[in-house]
Amino acid sequence: MRILTGQNTQQHIHRALINKAKRLLLTTSLSIHETAFELGFEYPQYVSRLLNRKTGLSPVAFRFSAQ
Repeated sequence: MRILTGQNTQQHIHRALINKAKRLLLTTSLSIHETAFELGFEYPQYVSRLLNRKTGLSPVAFRFSAQ
């Protein structure tokens, strides 16, 4: 995987999850907790931290920044 994308497997999975989380936050009215559970996470805080680390925005701030 690294040879093709320059990313290891974990980075690739995180990127895919972040993209799906962004799409859900922008196109649905699901709460952050519901979004996390939709993505298969047991702990919604993990999604919040991951999104914040990758985008620099909390899930709520990300949702409002796109309006």
